[in-house]
Amino acid sequence: MNAHSLLASAGINIGLALVILTLFSLLKKQPSNAVIYYARRLSKQDRISFRPLFTLHRFIPSVSWIRHALSVSDDEILQTCGLDALVVIRLFKFGIKFFVPCSIVGLLILLPINYTCKHGISWTELPSSMDSFTISNVGRGSDRLWVHFCCLYFISFYGLYLLYEEYKGLLGRRLQHLRTIRHRPDQFTVLVREIPYCSEHKARSCSVEHFFSKYHPYTYQSCQIVYDGKKVEELLRQASVMTKKIEHLKQRATSQNSGHLYVILGMIRGKVEKIEKYEERLQELCYKIRCLQGENMLKQKELPVAFVSFKSRWGATLAAQTRQHVHPLLWVTHVAPEPRDVLWDNLYIPYHYLAAHKIGVFVAVTVFTVFFAIPVTAVQGLVQFEKIKKWFPPARAVQLIPGLNSILTGYLPSVVLNSCIYVVPYAMLAMAGLEGFISISKKEIRTCSMVFYFLVGNVFFLSLLSGSLLDQIGESFTHPRDFPAHLASAVSAQADFFITYILTDGLSGFSLEILQTGLIVWHFASAYLFCQGPRKKPYVYSMQYYRVVPFVSVAILIGMVYAVIAPLLLPFLVVYFSLGYVVYTNQIQDVYVTIYETCGQYWPHIHHYILFAIVLMQITMIGLFGLKSKPAASILTIPLLLGTLLFNEYCKVRFLPAFRHHSVQGAMENDELDEMENLTESSESPIEAYRQPCLRPMDIISEEVAATQPLLSSV
Repeated sequence: MNAHSLLASAGINIGLALVILTLFSLLKKQPSNAVIYYARRLSKQDRISFRPLFTLHRFIPSVSWIRHALSVSDDEILQTCGLDALVVIRLFKFGIKFFVPCSIVGLLILLPINYTCKHGISWTELPSSMDSFTISNVGRGSDRLWVHFCCLYFISFYGLYLLYEEYKGLLGRRLQHLRTIRHRPDQFTVLVREIPYCSEHKARSCSVEHFFSKYHPYTYQSCQIVYDGKKVEELLRQASVMTKKIEHLKQRATSQNSGHLYVILGMIRGKVEKIEKYEERLQELCYKIRCLQGENMLKQKELPVAFVSFKSRWGATLAAQTRQHVHPLLWVTHVAPEPRDVLWDNLYIPYHYLAAHKIGVFVAVTVFTVFFAIPVTAVQGLVQFEKIKKWFPPARAVQLIPGLNSILTGYLPSVVLNSCIYVVPYAMLAMAGLEGFISISKKEIRTCSMVFYFLVGNVFFLSLLSGSLLDQIGESFTHPRDFPAHLASAVSAQADFFITYILTDGLSGFSLEILQTGLIVWHFASAYLFCQGPRKKPYVYSMQYYRVVPFVSVAILIGMVYAVIAPLLLPFLVVYFSLGYVVYTNQIQDVYVTIYETCGQYWPHIHHYILFAIVLMQITMIGLFGLKSKPAASILTIPLLLGTLLFNEYCKVRFLPAFRHHSVQGAMENDELDEMENLTESSESPIEAYRQPCLRPMDIISEEVAATQPLLSSV
């Protein structure tokens, strides 16, 4: 890729981002779009104020949303949205704090050294290849490589320092947040699996009572057995559909206010008869549901799973994190997820089948990853268009259209790649769900890891290999001794492709994220094309951590690997993280709702991703120093690599246990704090919160509009 292609990609992405952000700033000011752009605040019954309709401010683009996002503090995010949302914001802040100094070092020190290394290239001419700005422009054995070596040490130590500070700071916030939310029912509850069947009383619930009353006599409180409720869930779904049909027919019957009187009466009579028929069917469904929810029927549907509540957090912590039985596959205990986080369907899977599920998912992910190599290789074919023209002369017709060649090699490859990988997080989420995780949070955390390593393998490594492969066919056979040098230069040769990837994923991707393109199109289509009228209920969605965290982590990995090799990439990453910060701060504050709270358990995984990137950067530089005939620099980089691995082990010992387990000390202190404040937990509150959805009282009543003051107003 030449400089013209890179400029074409940058121009197109910047232009699209400005257009999209301008459109967003206008749409957000319209009250009819508040159900999209203020969904979280409306769901919390917050009042939203808009300017009067006939004012110029409503139709002029502004950057007030950026100023508002920049003014939001970490404490405000923690209080309103939780620690998981704050972890995402801290990830963007880490990228900004890391790449700003690296960009200064790269642009002021490394870039001039790389550019002026060979033949004193003039600064006034535009090079035909971006290799002039990379380490590949430095000759073998050059003493200038020692500058790269020093910058490698600086970047590594600075990255490790930031990681340590982030880990330490988030650990303190986690401990404080756990104390703030200490009254959640999950802190008093333990999930128990593989409960043996009581042959004497023909039930598993009595086994739980006997076991915990005997071995936890002073702290055990009660239990809630889990039942096979698939049939009840299906009947509830049918009843819900029937209720919506009845409400829809009632609304249509009351809206008939024009036409011939006899025709109107006939239409209304027909609707009334249909409503009566649906109501009879609904009553039958409700009767079946009540019968299946009866005690005698439930006894036959018991599963070897139960939620066990304790009188104190101390008792629950001990029970959840200790082995209960000599047989490792009996009475298996876990820290209970919070009630809204439970994946009830996965509790139906027998515990001893989970290993087989994990193996099956691993095979499926491997096959999916291998097949995804096809579009990545095709994308690199577009990047290496100059080589394709030599092998396929008709492709030269592209040059007849001015500028098309630059767009084809600069902008199109990154768009195709980002379009292909858009479906990857959702496919991985579906496969992670088959592993049998007991909570939504665990499933999404697992999806983050699957997507991250998928992107590392396919987007990063495969892009390097396929890009270098097209460039070396023929030369590898005529000059086999030069193959290692060609392969080493492929890392720097692909820098321009990753610049376009960062531009497309950041500028265009973040802009489309804040615009909510699909949702706004559907909103207008349903209101005006389908004549359903303006929607009053907000579009409530949660943040898709499995789509945000892996892609941002891969951007950090790309930046770290190329920090010394191609410093021209670093300013683009500063723009990437800055835009991502303001976009997701806005989304967290106004759009996304919180459906679970893990108290920062995403951060240990993010820490691992970033540390993996630092190690990969150091290994790459060891190889490059060797191929550049600087063996001393390669040898001196090995202690840096070992120090990084030792730092990782220290963090595992110092911080990781506090994120994986609850301490007995913390549980006891929270119990004592309740006693000091004369706060006592309701005897039924922890266990009632874990009642299965299929066993809860039926709520098949249409929602009525509350006669309160409107949440949207003009000021």
